Amino acid sequence: MRTTFTRQAQPARGVRSWWGKAWQRAVEEAAYSEAELRPGRTHARRGDVGAISVEPGVLLAACRDGDEAWTVQVGVPVLDETARAALVEAVAAESGRIAELLAGNLPHDLVEHAEEVGVELLPYGGELSASCTCPHYLDPCPHAIAVLVQAGWLVDADPLVLFALRGVERDDLLADLHARATPDPGPGPLLSADLADDVELVVDAAVRAQRLVALFEAGAELPDGLL
Repeated sequence: MRTTFTRQAQPARGVRSWWGKAWQRAVEEAAYSEAELRPGRTHARRGDVGAISVEPGVLLAACRDGDEAWTVQVGVPVLDETARAALVEAVAAESGRIAELLAGNLPHDLVEHAEEVGVELLPYGGELSASCTCPHYLDPCPHAIAVLVQAGWLVDADPLVLFALRGVERDDLLADLHARATPDPGPGPLLSADLADDVELVVDAAVRAQRLVALFEAGAELPDGLL
C-alpha cells in the first residue's frame, strides 16, 4: 500500500530521536561526497521536495531545482517472510511495545531484540539505493539526498514509516498482533494476557480514530460516544 505525505517542513528543533539520527547517519554514508550532501541538505531545508510517497521498499518524490523538477526514487530492501515474522515476534515479546510504536517511539531494546534474531530494521548507507531523472552523474545526487533527508524527518516523527519501508505496514502489524492475541487451541505460543490487552486497546483505538476521521471529513457532528 502506498502512503503519500504532504510537503515537509524542517522540524523546528531538528531531528531528535535516536532512530532519526541513525537514519541521517545512513544518508551521510550513502552520499558519495560532501559535494552532494551539502546541496542536498539545502534542498531539503528550503522545501524543494514535494510530497513523498512511501510503500514497501520504495520512496518516491519530486525535487525542484531552479526551473526544473526532477523525479527521485529511493530503494530500501524489504524484509523477507522469515525476517518479517521475527520482527513481529520481537514486537509481541514484551507488553507495551506496540503502544510505544503507535505513540511515535521506537524502543531501543526492540531494535536490539530484532538484531539478535537477525533482523536489521535501521538501514545503513549501502542499503539506500537511489535514482533521479536529473543528468547528475552520481547517485545519490543532491535531489536524492534531499528526499532521503526529508524521509528521515518522517521516520523521526513516526518510526512506523520505517516499518512500512521494510515491508511491515501498520495495519498488517496490528492484524498480526491481534491474531496472536486471539486464543488458538492449536500448538504454538500465545501472547501474555497483558500484551493481549494492549493489542485489543490499540486496535480499538485505531478503529475509533478511523470512524472519527470519516465523520469529520463528511462534515457530520461527532458523537460523544466516540470521543
